[in-house]
Amino acid sequence: MRDEKWGIAHIYSSVNNTIIHITDLTGAETIARCSGGMITNRDKDKGSPFPAMKGARKVAEEAISKGLFGVHLKIRAQGGHKKKIPGPGAQPAIRALVRTGLRIGRIEDATPIPHDTTRKPGGRGGRRV
Repeated sequence: MRDEKWGIAHIYSSVNNTIIHITDLTGAETIARCSGGMITNRDKDKGSPFPAMKGARKVAEEAISKGLFGVHLKIRAQGGHKKKIPGPGAQPAIRALVRTGLRIGRIEDATPIPHDTTRKPGGRGGRRV
């Protein structure tokens, strides 16, 4: 049982897109990757749950075929001065990874959070609408 191979599934989810990227444990070697934009050809659908789910399924099947047993999850939202919660595609992507037969190890939040903050765009007067 010690020869089981593990990887890291990096899931970046914003309102506009969801990117699922599986690497080895060091994070240097890409095993499989897919995004919502690679599944659908309509820009408005890239961030929605269904393409995220299909992309995660595609990535998981490719990873299993390359000998992966399980993955540790690193979930990331936009962060900075933007949203700190993942978009609508994150949860369906995780569910799809589980349903294809990959084991889930650690689940970690990798959202970049500023310790002071980055300056919002728009200048001092704000965005003029």
